[in-house]
Amino acid sequence: MLTTTSRLSAARGPAAAARSAGGPVLLVIAHGSRDPRHARTVHAMVRQVRALRPELRVETAFLDFNAPSVPRVLERLDAEGVREVVALPLLLTRAFHAKADIPGVLREAAVRLPRLRVRQAEVLGPSPLLVDALERRLYEAGVRPGERSSTGVVLASAGSSDPEANAVIAEIAREWRRTGWCAVRPAFASASMPRTQDAVRELRAAGVRRIAVARYVLAPGFLPDRIARGAEEAGADVVAEVLGAAPEVARLLVDRYDACRNAVAAVPALTA
Repeated sequence: MLTTTSRLSAARGPAAAARSAGGPVLLVIAHGSRDPRHARTVHAMVRQVRALRPELRVETAFLDFNAPSVPRVLERLDAEGVREVVALPLLLTRAFHAKADIPGVLREAAVRLPRLRVRQAEVLGPSPLLVDALERRLYEAGVRPGERSSTGVVLASAGSSDPEANAVIAEIAREWRRTGWCAVRPAFASASMPRTQDAVRELRAAGVRRIAVARYVLAPGFLPDRIARGAEEAGADVVAEVLGAAPEVARLLVDRYDACRNAVAAVPALTA
């Protein structure tokens, strides 16, 4: 007679069992959005990861607005007999969601699912791979590699009430400027200043003739659209797409998973 766990495993088939045997399950946790483009983009990122690591089982969950929720996915994994999970926040900075929201949800799950070992991986940023993805999007939008020295870039992020997160964006802009761009200025869609349109106007007033806006956000939605509107309002010459399912993002997801999996002592399991 099959137990509940056995029936669930059988229903998923041998391919799922083989992926589970490849190491801890990777649970990608996205914020979620009412905008359907957000979830579509998250699923596209996850497909890229699966293509890079076909032996790895990858699941997706959302904090809000979209299904499935984080608790629901963890309950399903526990029922299937999974015992190790690496929870990877699909976030670019360590702000409230990474410091409070996600750890809180995972700790609540640990109380209800004591057999399931869950470790939270680091957020995606900062990383040279993300800068590579930003440049990919700029080039796709029409900036040519030979135009770096004559192009000013506005590095536009969602913004945060956490000053540490905003300071990281400013530092990325400073470091990126050293790679040959005419100028790189940080900007924020909410919670902090300057806004995208202000940064574009500041560069124009400084004599920069060609200005490109790089959206340092992972998926489309309300704030990325606000960045684009501000850029267009201020007369930016180029507005790049969001990072989305860029190959560099998929590689970074795999890197963060591997780092967490290999650093058991440094990243202890979340417990009650």
